[in-house]
Amino acid sequence: MPVQWTISQPHRLVIAVASDELRLEDVETYLDGITIANALSFRKIFDTSKATMMLTDADMMSIGARIQAYLKIDALGPLAIVAVTDRAYQQAKLFEVLAEGNRPVKIFRELHAARQWLDQVSPPP
Repeated sequence: MPVQWTISQPHRLVIAVASDELRLEDVETYLDGITIANALSFRKIFDTSKATMMLTDADMMSIGARIQAYLKIDALGPLAIVAVTDRAYQQAKLFEVLAEGNRPVKIFRELHAARQWLDQVSPPP
């Protein structure tokens, strides 16, 4: 499975790690999973450092549209994206624009920095 995630209810935190070839259906499965778990409002880290980005611009637009729909039904928690390759970083920037909403989103090159920022912008309960 290209995206594996854990949800910590007590810390209101989702940590997702993408690996192998990351495709639209993988992101959709992840989004469905956290939606079913009522974790959209949780703080999130999405780590792409072990993934090869296979997402097209059309895929990114589809993901952005889905996030915009979620924003109409629930508050979304802050998101830290870890993107170490230039391609992943570019796609994360595109996502940031397409999924703009009323929540902080920031892109990082290192997981440690992402977690540190997330804990500062939205401390654990």
